[in-house]
Amino acid sequence: MTTAVGTVLVVEDEESIADVLAIALRYHRFEVMTAGSVREALALAGRTRPDVALLDVMLPDGDGRALGRQLRAQRPDLALVFLTARDSPAEIVGALGFGDDYITKPFDIDVVIARITAVLRRTRAEDVLPQRPPLRYGDLELDETTYSVHRAGRTVELTPTEYALLRFLVRNGGRIVPKEQLLRHVWQYEHTPPESTVVETYISYLRRKLDALGPPVITTRRGVGYGLA
Repeated sequence: MTTAVGTVLVVEDEESIADVLAIALRYHRFEVMTAGSVREALALAGRTRPDVALLDVMLPDGDGRALGRQLRAQRPDLALVFLTARDSPAEIVGALGFGDDYITKPFDIDVVIARITAVLRRTRAEDVLPQRPPLRYGDLELDETTYSVHRAGRTVELTPTEYALLRFLVRNGGRIVPKEQLLRHVWQYEHTPPESTVVETYISYLRRKLDALGPPVITTRRGVGYGLA
């Protein structure tokens, strides 16, 4: 018997789209659960433990982003990927504010599979050693057992992607990490359009949360990348 590589909760009210997603995901050895509404999704998530939720933004009984917030409140380790026909910068930034990725419609099914696989690589704790010591840089401390972050002894609430980005910066110490390297190692993107602003967006989220607890800790080298002060 082939072991599933992960469990995906697909929340999509258009049956034809949900069927295509489910067939493709199962072909790639994912276990799949489907729901066509917020109510069905909450019921399914309450009975099972999906690794990632693939959420349509516009649902018949609510907003997929609000659903994502509910699911994340119940399961902080649940990865969230949004499907949306809206591609304005404001919509994308709003989705990335607490989600891990977004995909615009119409989409390429191979891109969906690749994005979900990449999200799971950076959010799952399968390779974490139980007694791995914390990562430290200045007054930052990252616990790789509990995936928690503290600054100056105070807890910093981060999404899985924010945590993965900060961890990579901490592991690189005071070095400036090029944007392309962050895209490869944190987002697992091999070919990203040069206009992509996903790194800048998540750096701004990290700064907002970390700078609230102390002096600025993330530095920018214009045209190159980011590092820690």
